[in-house]
Amino acid sequence: MSNSFYPKRLNKRSNRLLGKNGNAHKVNPIAERETMESLTAKPFRGSGRLLGLAVAITVLLTGCEAQSDEAASMPPPPEVDVAEVVVEPVTLWESFTGRVASPETVDLRPRVSGYIDKVAFEEGELVQAGELLFQIDPRPYEAQKQAASAELALANSQLDLARSEAGRAKTLLESRAISREEYDQRNTALMSARARVQAAQAALDTAELNLQYTRVTAPVSGRTGRALVTQGNLANADQSLLTTVVSVDPVHVYFEADEQSAFSSQQLLANGQPRDVRISLGGEDGRQYQGKLDFVDNHLNPGTGTLQYRAVLNNPDGLIKPGQFARVEMPVAELDQALLVNRKAVLTDQDRRFVYVVDEQDRVAPRQVTTGRQVDDLQVIREGLNHGDLVIINGVQKVFGAGMQVKPQLVAMKESDQGEGTVAVAQELAQ
Repeated sequence: MSNSFYPKRLNKRSNRLLGKNGNAHKVNPIAERETMESLTAKPFRGSGRLLGLAVAITVLLTGCEAQSDEAASMPPPPEVDVAEVVVEPVTLWESFTGRVASPETVDLRPRVSGYIDKVAFEEGELVQAGELLFQIDPRPYEAQKQAASAELALANSQLDLARSEAGRAKTLLESRAISREEYDQRNTALMSARARVQAAQAALDTAELNLQYTRVTAPVSGRTGRALVTQGNLANADQSLLTTVVSVDPVHVYFEADEQSAFSSQQLLANGQPRDVRISLGGEDGRQYQGKLDFVDNHLNPGTGTLQYRAVLNNPDGLIKPGQFARVEMPVAELDQALLVNRKAVLTDQDRRFVYVVDEQDRVAPRQVTTGRQVDDLQVIREGLNHGDLVIINGVQKVFGAGMQVKPQLVAMKESDQGEGTVAVAQELAQ
């Protein structure tokens, strides 16, 4: 067999199989094939192990990089404002709708008939009691006064004559110069003269009073309406409406409370609580007035089941007008220990109300609550919270579900206490 038949890399191994004389020995072809396969397989097996190791390292590095990228892409927890539930005694106020009314409203009508000579006021101005508003032509009434004065003078002269004749009749009767009948007649004439004097005096008083009535003055201090009868027109006594005058300082505010609120408020009033109420008027931005209850009706309205109240409100400038709508806040109950949260913390889910509570691990959990009345900017919580709970009052829109991680910032529960007080509260809670 020739050596050129084998590959060159096997020539050395083949030469070792030749004899000393250079003759080829007889070689088993199966054994030689196995020898060739063993020589060619070794380098390829080593390469496979290296390739597997490289792939494993690559997968490991890729996983680490993926975890690092995922951690880097996660957003930080959102910042929210939280506050501790407030526990303190409070007075609960209930709001009612009322209307402003004038304590004194006068429809001004003349007491005597006559033509209007003068309208002596500006429509809608404030006037004082006794101030002239209308002047009726006084001349007819001055003439009546003069006639009454003349009648009185005539009656007085007749009285003097009758008194003199009665005195003489008494002397003559004693001397038996006249009869008893004539004496009685002269005494009767004296009494008639006295009666005529009294009638004449009454007529004079009436004439003087009618003359005074030609001056139509303000019966009360207050604000006038428009003049309904102007100069030159006839005003009929007790019929023609001249104007209206309403008192404006103070004013009354009437409102009605439901039966339950009325019962609660009556208990507070019976215990000596102040009778102060807070009043705000329609059209004003948040301004409140201080009023005082001065009247509570003696029975409930059976048609509406309400009890009427009246509050007195000072109005020195006359800016509050009778007839204005008013919102009256009246104390109806007192709580010794009430749980309070900011109104912004209370959310609504259909017919349920809940707040977001932050636990010690800064995780959010919704808490269903039962609310009560409002106290300024706080809401009374009847059920669902405990003293020391932290609720989210700002940033609830950043919360997307239960168990979410947040970054809480401690603030004051009351908005009025925020600012400088917020830092102090936050430091106190942090300690």
